[in-house]
Amino acid sequence: MDGRKLLTRSRRVVLCAMLAAIMTALQAAMAPLPNIEPVSLLVLVYALVFGRDVFYIIYTFVLLEGLLYGFHLWWATYLYIWALWAAAVLLIGRRRERSPLLWAAAGGAFGLSFGALCALPYLAGGPWAAFAYWTAGIPFDLLHCAGNFCLTLALERPLYTLLAKLRDAAY
Repeated sequence: MDGRKLLTRSRRVVLCAMLAAIMTALQAAMAPLPNIEPVSLLVLVYALVFGRDVFYIIYTFVLLEGLLYGFHLWWATYLYIWALWAAAVLLIGRRRERSPLLWAAAGGAFGLSFGALCALPYLAGGPWAAFAYWTAGIPFDLLHCAGNFCLTLALERPLYTLLAKLRDAAY
């Protein structure tokens, strides 16, 4: 591998690690607000800007979350929830013009479905266990929906523009 390719690859690794660290720090900073978090927005923008590299960012973030808060059942759900969200963004992003309202609605729908996705491991206790877990969290899912919608509507475009410049400098 020539020096130029190695430098570009190194920049990509550092950039992915830095973006995961930013996601972790922002989530911790906003932790006092129930289910109002920037992670959904950042995964959306990272997917749009960095394409499949978003999965490196996501799994670094998930590892950091486990190291900070412990590897419990909620952590296992993060292994698939954020990847599903990124995959959905990548699929939608290919087919539609980037519209802040479209992305805000998609982010809101993801926030609303978050509790149902987190309830999947509880199916091991039977469908009623998963249903009880999911329904108990509906008020938080509604907050998550509203938070994602508002954050995405307000910040998707400026973050996309900023991160696209960063990508062009690093890649």
